[in-house]
Amino acid sequence: MNPFIRLHPADDVLIARSQLLGGTVVENIAVKGLIPPGHKVATRAIATGEPVRRYNQIIGFATRVIAAGEHVHTHNLDMGPDKGDFARDYAVGADVKPEPMKREATFMGIQREDGRVATRNYIGILSSVNCSATAARAIADHFSRRSNPAALAAFPNVDGVVALTHGTGCGMDTEGLGMKLLERTLSGYATHANFWGVLAIGLGCEANQLKAWMAHSRLVEGDTLKVFNIQDTGGTTKTVAKGIALIEEMLPRANAVQRQPCSASHITVGLQCGGSDGYSGISANPALGAAVDLLVAHGGTAILSETPEIYGAEHLLTRRAVRPEVAEKLIARIKWWEHYTAINEGEMNNNPSPGNKAGGLTTILEKSLGAVAKGGTSNLQAVYEYAEPVDSHGFVYMDTPGYDPVSATGQVAGGANLICFTTGRGSAYGCAPSPSLKLSTNTALWQRQEDDMDINCGEVVDGTASVAEMGQRIFEMILATASGTQSKSEQHGYGQSEFVPWQVGAVM
Repeated sequence: MNPFIRLHPADDVLIARSQLLGGTVVENIAVKGLIPPGHKVATRAIATGEPVRRYNQIIGFATRVIAAGEHVHTHNLDMGPDKGDFARDYAVGADVKPEPMKREATFMGIQREDGRVATRNYIGILSSVNCSATAARAIADHFSRRSNPAALAAFPNVDGVVALTHGTGCGMDTEGLGMKLLERTLSGYATHANFWGVLAIGLGCEANQLKAWMAHSRLVEGDTLKVFNIQDTGGTTKTVAKGIALIEEMLPRANAVQRQPCSASHITVGLQCGGSDGYSGISANPALGAAVDLLVAHGGTAILSETPEIYGAEHLLTRRAVRPEVAEKLIARIKWWEHYTAINEGEMNNNPSPGNKAGGLTTILEKSLGAVAKGGTSNLQAVYEYAEPVDSHGFVYMDTPGYDPVSATGQVAGGANLICFTTGRGSAYGCAPSPSLKLSTNTALWQRQEDDMDINCGEVVDGTASVAEMGQRIFEMILATASGTQSKSEQHGYGQSEFVPWQVGAVM
């Protein structure tokens, strides 16, 4: 097995498959110094200011002369004096291809009365504001299978009672963008197919008034949605007692569900990557992309997100847009982010994170090119704003921050009933009410943190599996998880603390 990986014949760098020592010969070039695993080595001499390519795409510009065989990283490569503001060929629709022949796969799903299909069967408790979070958690704690296993012993078809709380809901403009995002997020969770029923608990005097939220979201209180305030109920103790009583009324009906064969077209997967490394764009991300192409061929939906982490690679998506307005909306969101970061005295190229850099990623361009690979090769059908309901099938995009809990929260609010999360540095993450699968990019991580990882895509780097083979295995794991098989994060009890709505605007 070669000690390096060449991703494209025109690339200026190779990727170390394992740690390379000085003197190792790479394509008739002697390596100079130590090259950590996942990091880059130059295949030719590169002049100062010259672009450097990986995936046959520009990942940055040399800040000094780079010799053949030298380590290429933050000490000699950056975004360039124009901060990566070089021309991208958006070529809208140029890579659109015929829709794949429809295939039929099934999973054991839960059919709701309105025709939607769930992958899990929870009861949820939402807080309108941080002030009602403690009461919401106290209600959920009463039904915890860990601390009070008797509470749900008679209801085996209920996956759990979870409290999804947050740190906002007041001190904000009631008509501003931040409030609209919060209302949309809470609405998406309140109506999510994976919840049989939901309690929404407020304080009573907060900016995010429950009555206003319901009116704006066109929600109506009924058997599966109960709404009340602490101040109206008479305090915390009475609120917790009321919440427990309401859930006890829901449980017998929530338990009266049975899984049945359902089309894979009912699966909507949110695509995430966090703690990325130099292998992310080689193994886990393209393997997940292969699984996405399979899901789309079966009529399912996949949501790519994290706009700051597709920056510089957005042209690879516009080329796949099925209509000009789809590409235009994506470009508009990129420009919104450029403005948003600028007014907050930041910039779009403040990525990668320290962990990403330690794993071999040097610039946001390099990171973005690997991140886009999660979306496979299917046509881009639609672009959504944060937490908007996803009503298209196939491969779509949702504008979200790059911060994983915020991004996944928006995807779930949009209807994702499963999350696939690639990682190269290691991740401990879950996302109730939608199960989250974690995909390791390298075997060393799998061996070190196997109790958090669901599948080892490091086999692609090791040469023991192809991207296509790994994509098929991921697709089969998606079907099994959607059918009820618990993910590693579910076994650990992750999911409640990871609900993080996007907070935009001034805190007042």
